Amino acid sequence: MPSSSMVVASPLALLSLEACLSGRRSRRDFCRDPLGRADLLRLCWAGQGVTGPDGLRTAPSAGGIHPLELYAVSDAGVLHYDALTHQLRPTLSGDRRPALCAAAMSQDAVGLAAVSIVIVAVEGRMEPRYGARARRYELIEAGHVAQNILLAATAMGVSSVPVGALDDAAVRDVLELPETHAPLYIVSVGRPRPPEG
Repeated sequence: MPSSSMVVASPLALLSLEACLSGRRSRRDFCRDPLGRADLLRLCWAGQGVTGPDGLRTAPSAGGIHPLELYAVSDAGVLHYDALTHQLRPTLSGDRRPALCAAAMSQDAVGLAAVSIVIVAVEGRMEPRYGARARRYELIEAGHVAQNILLAATAMGVSSVPVGALDDAAVRDVLELPETHAPLYIVSVGRPRPPEG
């Protein structure tokens, strides 16, 4: 098994940063085609991948603590991204996208997407060092992670949209997470719907 110092080489295509930034748009027009496991790993790596032997990651984290976890919800079930080993580990089976859609204020994109990546903060990781400011740092970090995933989706030529309107407790229930896990943000990703005509 790889150690916590495992470094994964960037799996993303060599597009310029400028091209990804100018091409990034929130798009909700997904077709029903699934994303493969390799594509899902690419997206998760962009959000939380380990980039150096010191264990630091693609997204900055206050104090290098990394309080966030990624859960991918697809037609096959729920997968947890283990950043230290760069693996997706199943946690639940069955298509939970309709339930996640309902927990995200019934936003159609969440139900239509091939996968929605839920960014979750694990309470107790930041508080010992940062006290009352821990939540602020978790939210800032969630923004970094989401933007990385959105840019990776752009580089891969797939559509994506960030979703911040969600019922925290309902999302936690859908993913069957403990009370210490606080859902913060969702990034829904899917292949673009072909133009009509």
